[in-house]
Amino acid sequence: VQLQASGGGLVQPGGSLTLSCAASGNIASIKVMGWYRQAPGKERELVARIRKDDSTNYEDSVKDRYTISRDNAWNTLYLRMNSLQPEDTAVYYCNVLAGWAWTNYWGQGTLVTVSS
Repeated sequence: VQLQASGGGLVQPGGSLTLSCAASGNIASIKVMGWYRQAPGKERELVARIRKDDSTNYEDSVKDRYTISRDNAWNTLYLRMNSLQPEDTAVYYCNVLAGWAWTNYWGQGTLVTVSS
Protein backbone atom coordinates (compact mmCIF):
# COMPACT_ATOMS: atom_id res chain seq x y z
CA VAL A 1 0.00 0.00 0.00
CA GLN A 2 1.31 3.43 -0.95
CA LEU A 3 0.16 6.59 0.79
CA GLN A 4 0.40 10.22 -0.31
CA ALA A 5 -0.55 12.88 2.21
CA SER A 6 -1.41 16.46 1.33
CA GLY A 7 -3.18 19.53 2.65
CA GLY A 8 -0.80 20.86 5.25
CA GLY A 9 0.13 24.50 5.52
CA LEU A 10 0.16 27.60 7.66
CA VAL A 11 -3.05 28.53 9.47
CA GLN A 12 -3.89 31.07 12.14
CA PRO A 13 -5.02 30.00 15.61
CA GLY A 14 -8.71 29.17 15.52
CA GLY A 15 -8.56 28.29 11.86
CA SER A 16 -9.34 25.06 10.04
CA LEU A 17 -7.56 22.74 7.67
CA THR A 18 -8.35 19.47 5.95
CA LEU A 19 -5.68 16.88 5.30
CA SER A 20 -6.02 14.20 2.65
CA CYS A 21 -4.24 10.92 2.16
CA ALA A 22 -4.50 9.08 -1.14
CA ALA A 23 -4.03 5.33 -0.91
CA SER A 24 -3.02 3.06 -3.79
CA GLY A 25 -1.92 -0.50 -4.25
CA ASN A 26 -3.61 -3.34 -2.38
CA ILE A 27 -6.39 -1.20 -0.94
CA ALA A 28 -8.63 -4.21 -0.35
CA SER A 29 -6.23 -5.40 2.34
CA ILE A 30 -6.58 -2.25 4.45
CA LYS A 31 -7.95 -2.88 7.95
CA VAL A 32 -7.37 0.44 9.70
CA MET A 33 -6.49 3.93 8.49
CA GLY A 34 -5.23 6.67 10.74
CA TRP A 35 -3.42 9.93 11.26
CA TYR A 36 -0.41 10.45 13.50
CA ARG A 37 1.54 13.59 14.23
CA GLN A 38 4.99 14.45 15.44
CA ALA A 39 5.73 17.84 16.94
CA PRO A 40 9.30 19.15 17.19
CA GLY A 41 11.14 17.38 19.99
CA LYS A 42 8.28 15.01 20.69
CA GLU A 43 7.43 11.44 19.86
CA ARG A 44 4.98 10.54 17.14
CA GLU A 45 1.46 10.14 18.53
CA LEU A 46 -1.81 8.77 17.27
CA VAL A 47 -4.31 11.51 16.42
CA ALA A 48 -7.24 9.55 15.05
CA ARG A 49 -8.05 6.30 13.31
CA ILE A 50 -10.94 4.64 11.55
CA ARG A 51 -11.57 0.94 11.18
CA LYS A 52 -13.31 -1.17 8.57
CA ASP A 53 -16.54 -0.98 10.53
CA ASP A 54 -16.21 2.84 10.55
CA SER A 55 -15.61 2.96 14.26
CA THR A 56 -13.25 5.76 15.22
CA ASN A 57 -11.13 6.89 18.08
CA TYR A 58 -9.32 10.14 18.78
CA GLU A 59 -6.54 11.44 20.94
CA ASP A 60 -8.13 13.31 23.85
CA SER A 61 -6.87 16.78 22.94
CA VAL A 62 -8.41 16.66 19.45
CA LYS A 63 -11.60 14.73 20.20
CA ASP A 64 -14.00 17.65 19.83
CA ARG A 65 -12.09 19.44 17.10
CA TYR A 66 -10.94 16.87 14.56
CA THR A 67 -12.95 14.53 12.37
CA ILE A 68 -11.51 11.54 10.54
CA SER A 69 -13.33 10.18 7.52
CA ARG A 70 -12.75 8.19 4.36
CA ASP A 71 -14.29 7.74 0.96
CA ASN A 72 -16.37 4.63 0.26
CA ALA A 73 -13.63 2.88 -1.68
CA TRP A 74 -10.99 3.46 1.01
CA ASN A 75 -9.00 5.35 -1.62
CA THR A 76 -8.75 8.53 0.38
CA LEU A 77 -8.51 9.33 4.05
CA TYR A 78 -9.36 12.76 5.43
CA LEU A 79 -8.73 14.67 8.61
CA ARG A 80 -10.80 17.78 9.17
CA MET A 81 -9.16 19.95 11.81
CA ASN A 82 -11.08 22.81 13.42
CA SER A 83 -10.18 25.33 16.11
CA LEU A 84 -6.49 24.77 15.50
CA GLN A 85 -4.07 25.87 18.18
CA PRO A 86 -0.29 26.41 18.16
CA GLU A 87 0.15 23.12 20.02
CA ASP A 88 -1.34 21.34 17.00
CA THR A 89 1.73 22.30 15.00
CA ALA A 90 3.36 19.10 13.79
CA VAL A 91 4.13 16.93 10.83
CA TYR A 92 1.04 14.84 10.22
CA TYR A 93 1.42 11.32 8.84
CA CYS A 94 -1.21 9.02 7.42
CA ASN A 95 -0.94 5.40 8.38
CA VAL A 96 -2.51 2.15 7.30
CA LEU A 97 -2.61 -1.30 8.82
CA ALA A 98 -3.09 -3.82 6.07
CA GLY A 99 -2.92 -7.47 5.19
CA TRP A 100 -3.04 -10.63 7.27
CA ALA A 101 0.07 -9.48 9.16
CA TRP A 102 -1.39 -6.06 9.98
CA THR A 103 1.60 -4.43 8.32
CA ASN A 104 2.22 -0.74 8.99
CA TYR A 105 2.43 1.61 6.02
CA TRP A 106 3.28 5.31 6.28
CA GLY A 107 2.81 8.31 4.09
CA GLN A 108 5.52 10.94 3.76
CA GLY A 109 4.03 13.47 6.17
CA THR A 110 2.58 16.91 5.69
CA LEU A 111 3.49 19.90 7.85
CA VAL A 112 0.79 21.82 9.70
CA THR A 113 1.88 25.09 11.29
CA VAL A 114 -0.51 27.02 13.49
CA SER A 115 0.76 30.52 14.08
CA SER A 116 -0.34 34.13 13.95
